[in-house]
Amino acid sequence: MPRPLDAEPRGEAIPLNVVYEDSDLIVIEKPSGLVVHPAAGNPTGTLVNALIAHCGASLGGIGGVARPGIVHRLDKDTSGLLVAAKNERAMASLAKQFEHHAIERAYHAVVWGAPRAGAGMVEGRIGRNPFDRKRMAVMRTGGKEARTRYRVLEPFGPRPFASLVECRLETGRTHQIRVHLTHLGHPLIGDPSYGRARQSPRPKNRAEEMAYTVAADFPRQALHAYLLGFHHPSLHKPMRFESQWPDDFKGLVEALRGLNLTQQ
Repeated sequence: MPRPLDAEPRGEAIPLNVVYEDSDLIVIEKPSGLVVHPAAGNPTGTLVNALIAHCGASLGGIGGVARPGIVHRLDKDTSGLLVAAKNERAMASLAKQFEHHAIERAYHAVVWGAPRAGAGMVEGRIGRNPFDRKRMAVMRTGGKEARTRYRVLEPFGPRPFASLVECRLETGRTHQIRVHLTHLGHPLIGDPSYGRARQSPRPKNRAEEMAYTVAADFPRQALHAYLLGFHHPSLHKPMRFESQWPDDFKGLVEALRGLNLTQQ
């Protein structure tokens, strides 16, 4: 028999990249591969376990026993900025801002191809995929309202083969960006659930061959939460944070930029 699970998450000495911290909240830069809170399949080794060890007993039970301090989350393999509350007042304030869409959140994504419009809004209700309960899908009926603004920042290659896109959330649904970009016809490079294999054009030179190989072999969804803004619950002033790309994301973009250089 497996051992019984702990009723409450325990602190674990997991390193955190702290961007900002005070008595009310903490902003961290989550690496890809780190699960936000304990769940089936990931009972330990999560961001919650790290936060409990870092913040101490004061975090216990804030906003709930199982997910103390957590007001929003990032998928396991999405990197970037995340804020957690350290007391009930901060928890209530941040939760209300999320509910009223007052939080500024922007992501950088690398997708296959490039949206023709260059910028726009994806609107589509998101719910559980009726054929695969582990995935989400855009629904004709049911689901929850979801809106994602996007704009192409940089196309790669003459066709283009891929592009760097900025996405801004107007709602916060599970897998929203991943589902909406796939619905648009431009899934994230490396996305194991919503992406697809892409047949690359025949490379004309070594630079193109390397770029196509890096994109095809990228091991996670190419999504990074680079911008986070909110109103501080005690200081009563706007807070805004920006994050640099992690090395793997930066390497992917630099490899794809080689496609543009070969055309000059």
